[in-house]
Amino acid sequence: MPTSDDTWDYTLYIPNDPRAVTVCRRTLRVILTMHDLTGLVDTAELLATELVSNAVRHTKGPAALRVRRSLEGLVWIGAWDTDPAPPEPPVPLEQSLEREDGRGLGLVTACAEYWGWQPSARFGDRGKYVWCELGVA
Repeated sequence: MPTSDDTWDYTLYIPNDPRAVTVCRRTLRVILTMHDLTGLVDTAELLATELVSNAVRHTKGPAALRVRRSLEGLVWIGAWDTDPAPPEPPVPLEQSLEREDGRGLGLVTACAEYWGWQPSARFGDRGKYVWCELGVA
């Protein structure tokens, strides 16, 4: 079980720019590597890419990537965006294999321990925060 010295919380604020997805993915890799969590990097990058891509693709305002490790030893990855509407329900992966889009939350559902969303505000804008969690194991 981690101690309070093992917990951390990072937030990367990004513009509405598709290139920000790559910046978030690379930043997440550095964060996890610096905290000796390289075993999570590939899955975490996939999940962050899906969450941030949705935030950038489906909204017009700024967004944010948040990554934190809890006292319980979970790594939370979340994306905030300026659209307060709930995300579309995930399409099961087996039903989305031939689609060109719409697989994002299906991947998150398949790869994360849990996921969810909640209304949230930043930058003075209403929006939502879509998150998932990974066990460190």
